[in-house]
Amino acid sequence: MRIPIQQYEMIYFDAGDTLLTIPAAQTILKQYLQMRDVDRDEAHISELFTEAFRLFYYVNKQDSFEACTPESDREFWVNLYKYVLRKLGVHEEWSEEEIHACCHELYDIYTAPEYYELFDDVKACLERLREMGFRMGIVSNFAPTLKQILSSKGILHYFEPVIVSTEVGLEKPDPAIFKLALDLAGFAPERILYIGDHETNDIWAPNQVGIDAVRIIRYSYHTGEGIHSLMELFDAPANV
Repeated sequence: MRIPIQQYEMIYFDAGDTLLTIPAAQTILKQYLQMRDVDRDEAHISELFTEAFRLFYYVNKQDSFEACTPESDREFWVNLYKYVLRKLGVHEEWSEEEIHACCHELYDIYTAPEYYELFDDVKACLERLREMGFRMGIVSNFAPTLKQILSSKGILHYFEPVIVSTEVGLEKPDPAIFKLALDLAGFAPERILYIGDHETNDIWAPNQVGIDAVRIIRYSYHTGEGIHSLMELFDAPANV
């Protein structure tokens, strides 16, 4: 897939599963459970995470846009972790109160910088875009820790603005968050390109305000069209 990036002046990025990831999420949960005398198969944990993401996150929700808060973000992920733990049978060994407390601990673990890693193509892409004169920003559904994570990975300085759902009260796929991105950028929508991994949040939603969008496919269980590396942005021009 070839993208004519020369026609744009600014590129906005999604963050999670576009720029960075937790590569060992299943290992973290396995070790967390082992420390509490619960042993589960790591491959099964990985399968359940994939299943939970499909059910909770990779869904179309174009008709219901609610205000986003740090509390609502935490609640979403706590419910996802509860789903995984229940599928693992943890409820047969722990009380609901214990499960609830542990899911909140997991949220804190999974939103801290320590376990995140940048995808291999990120720094080279950002540096090349900066050398080419592009302005860059972030539009992300994320916990309030995102800027801390980006800073810890050495890439926060590339982006202005950094629009985080839990800070601005808007959440993708609500097109209003992309309207805010337009207002803060100061460019016409046709001068902006957005890159993300989610078909609804990162393609449909920016398109509603006139922003072109390209999907990046980071995992084998993702289907559909898109690029598989950010370096594909620099291929010879063609139509989006």
